[in-house]
Amino acid sequence: MSLIRAELTPHPDCSCPAIRQFAIEIDPARLPASLVILYRIAGEIGRLSLPPAGFARRADGLWQHSCFEAFLRAGPVASYYEFNFAPSGDWAAWRFGKPRSERSTPGIPAPRMERRHFPDGYEMSATLPIAALPELARAIEIEAGITAVIEADDGSLSHWALAHGGASPDFHDPATFVLKVSRP
Repeated sequence: MSLIRAELTPHPDCSCPAIRQFAIEIDPARLPASLVILYRIAGEIGRLSLPPAGFARRADGLWQHSCFEAFLRAGPVASYYEFNFAPSGDWAAWRFGKPRSERSTPGIPAPRMERRHFPDGYEMSATLPIAALPELARAIEIEAGITAVIEADDGSLSHWALAHGGASPDFHDPATFVLKVSRP
């Protein structure tokens, strides 16, 4: 199965002129064991707050700064998983029974993350442990909302997604889970 490629767009209320392009690639070849997501930013990287990697740990509130995110559900159902990956290596994962409620913390291993800086670009890849999440591991097709919050050097935040559902950024909106990822 080939790579899935798409572009993230900024929410109209919060752009970031330093970012020229924000692309993602998803490699479904390892499903149902794992899923690899690559986030690729092109632009004036020096104007973004992308802290260097440190000691990775599970942490809350990552979306308050630069954070790459994935929202995954097993087809058109109410429950879904949210994954957050910070440039520092910190990460978070939750399961929601329905949008923004019935939240629990799945007992999963840390996703494997790799980061690369370039003069005019930045890449973050995350390998998600899908096998540890039976709902997703059994799914023939996963619906995904791939998103990011990017902090500029002035502290402002921009919200990026495959699709934006409303007047304010809301990555939990089921209407934003627009990418279909099928098992090979």
